[in-house]
Amino acid sequence: MAAGTPGVGRVAQAEMRSANMGLLLRHLRAHGGRSRARLAQETGLSKATTSSLVTDLAQRGLVREGALERGGAVGRPGTTVALDGSGVAGIGIELAVDYASFTAVTLAGTVVREQVSPLDVAHLPLAEVLDRTATQLQRMIHSLAESGTRVAGITVSPPGIIDYASGSLRFAPNLGWRDVALVREYATRLSEPTPPIRLENDAKLAALAESVRFAREGVSDLVYLTGDVGVGAGIIADGALMRGWAGFSGEVGHLHLAPDDRPCNCGRTGCWETVVGLNALLESAAPAGDSLRDPGRPIEDRLYELRRRADAGDAPTLAALTAIAEHLAEGLAVLVDVLNPKAIVLGGYFAWFGAFIIPVAETRLQARALDAGNHARVVASELGLMAAARGGAFLALEDVFADPTLVPAGA
Repeated sequence: MAAGTPGVGRVAQAEMRSANMGLLLRHLRAHGGRSRARLAQETGLSKATTSSLVTDLAQRGLVREGALERGGAVGRPGTTVALDGSGVAGIGIELAVDYASFTAVTLAGTVVREQVSPLDVAHLPLAEVLDRTATQLQRMIHSLAESGTRVAGITVSPPGIIDYASGSLRFAPNLGWRDVALVREYATRLSEPTPPIRLENDAKLAALAESVRFAREGVSDLVYLTGDVGVGAGIIADGALMRGWAGFSGEVGHLHLAPDDRPCNCGRTGCWETVVGLNALLESAAPAGDSLRDPGRPIEDRLYELRRRADAGDAPTLAALTAIAEHLAEGLAVLVDVLNPKAIVLGGYFAWFGAFIIPVAETRLQARALDAGNHARVVASELGLMAAARGGAFLALEDVFADPTLVPAGA
């Protein structure tokens, strides 16, 4: 269609309206409920435009009007507009070495479905892993539909390097997977209409999930560190997720930081994760034949048992945790010097043993600090095994925040 024709003007107007609706949704997400007048003032939109957009968003079930907002000004108080979106959800699924986690989150950030299933992902045939997890995904989609909730999107989170353009997993060393077209594989297994599917690395998604909490504390620079068989980092810099030009950022588990040259699943030797990953803890704390090494046993059960032993003062467990903390501090010191985060969030199994790991790690970090300017607070994640899946659900909703017209009126 040639420029200057009436159709072009209508398209541009529709795009502008959609962009402004997204602006209002994101503003409500960041700042909470607001009156229409206050929304107009804070976003720079006119009152008439804001009122029209709010009406449109309400018809799509994305916002609701509730309590009166009394700001102390003369005149009638305004009605507060807040995110709703209870009828719209995003789904996140994490494929870890020995479990799969699933979560569904509404537009307002409410978790409405969540589960962790033991699954020997690293050793089962790829097709079986995909079949079983797709079945669980389909059940969740159906369950949400029965409750009147439509799925806006799905994010699949494997522990590896993503090819964003093709929707493929390039390499997941701890799963032994290479060049797996995960988006296509799941799309063929889910019934139509299939929600949009995307991929993102597990550590990056966990960092996104944690950044929501830390943003409320004014922290916009943080590093999230996974604690699983593999160790990766999700990096939030000035409030934005860092991916790197090829999506390779955060592969810190393969820094050459181990004191020996033991082999790593990635093909290198001496990788950091060989001395701080979950296998390193289990091998040190549990003798051969101990059920803690059984990948068929739910990971949460094994972590509960390890924590019970640590709390009871079991010497091998405590010695293993101290060694993990010391090796962990070596790598954290590198991350602090290079990235200068305000907070380091320890996830996965690290979070389960934060009371044992963090004091040792912080002592070592303080001893190596250049000055107070590169000090980072080390904290345990509060999201447990759901961090990556939760971040995936948030990411799956981003398309709606960018273009609310994706949700039809009356949805």
